[in-house]
Amino acid sequence: MKSFKSNLIVLGSVGLLFLGGCSQGEKASEPNNSPASTPAAAQPATTAKTEHPQASKGGQVVKSGGYHLEFLTEKEDAGTHMDLYVKKGEKLEPVPNAKVVAQVQLPNGKQQTLELKYDAEGKHYYGTFPGKEAGQYPVKVTANVNGEKVDGRFTFTQ
Repeated sequence: MKSFKSNLIVLGSVGLLFLGGCSQGEKASEPNNSPASTPAAAQPATTAKTEHPQASKGGQVVKSGGYHLEFLTEKEDAGTHMDLYVKKGEKLEPVPNAKVVAQVQLPNGKQQTLELKYDAEGKHYYGTFPGKEAGQYPVKVTANVNGEKVDGRFTFTQ
């Protein structure tokens, strides 16, 4: 009788594991459970393969309110060139009138502030960060658009 109960418990446990595994697969295939449907605040900075791939430049993307921020870096002799695309709305229209500041944390913990300038031809903000120390650099970008603050957090490695 005890072995019958033990076998019944084991069989029930295996059945629950099987059902749990099947339900995970179904959730992954549902269109409403795609990563794009999670709240923007919970999404980490990702590479830009989102719902507007034609507008992407291939950088890290953060959505903040009605804004789309895309951050790209490129290593140069003078440091690291940073580009920030600030776009608004469903049509991802460029925002040319923002005051953009990047706060960069160095690997040693110190912070440096860099004001990004607007390039009207490229429709983006840019600047060169002079740091050359090896390591990871967290960046907090704040764009002030007509008094409205838009924040994004990114990282780059030197």
